[in-house]
Amino acid sequence: MKTCEYAGAPFLDARSHPWQGSASEPAACYYDFTASPQLIRRVLEDFLPWARYSAIETFYALLERLNHPRSALESNDCAFLGPHPNDEPSVEKAVLCSGRVMVLFRQLTRNTSSDAILSLENQLHQELGALDTAFAWGRVGTSVVPTRYLSLPESNDQQLGAQLMISFWAWGDSDADTLSNLGRLFKNLARALRIVSARVAA
Repeated sequence: MKTCEYAGAPFLDARSHPWQGSASEPAACYYDFTASPQLIRRVLEDFLPWARYSAIETFYALLERLNHPRSALESNDCAFLGPHPNDEPSVEKAVLCSGRVMVLFRQLTRNTSSDAILSLENQLHQELGALDTAFAWGRVGTSVVPTRYLSLPESNDQQLGAQLMISFWAWGDSDADTLSNLGRLFKNLARALRIVSARVAA
């Protein structure tokens, strides 16, 4: 499937892990899905209005696998913008939905190595690029985002590292068509992340 490196809006300041509040939602907070996977279907407010679509259950299952005890990776944050008019002129579909999920190494010190993060990014692109090559109505983009890991030692900038922001877009002719394409995208992303997680754990 199609992938890209995504510039997106610049991150001028390092994000934190764990985090509390955001510019748009001060009451928002980090949930540790590695410790409490049962929260996945309860606390992701952006996804709840669309939960009747199977694509959202596919995303929840992706998060469960990503945060599973045997996974070498975990999630830090995610967001979703449900179906809305497509403003991308290069894609001849009426409806678009988009979002992101932030991914990091479970072993936090690995996130302070730029080589490790870039290797994670490259492996994800390779796996996704080999999957579902006929799929035209979804795309995944990656961005390396500066991150401060608050549970690591503060001295000598040992907290400074990065995480991988995985952005996603799906298009369709209607809400249902768009969510169907999104579900296909999530299945591909889940498979690629599962392969990459097993590889980086070895």
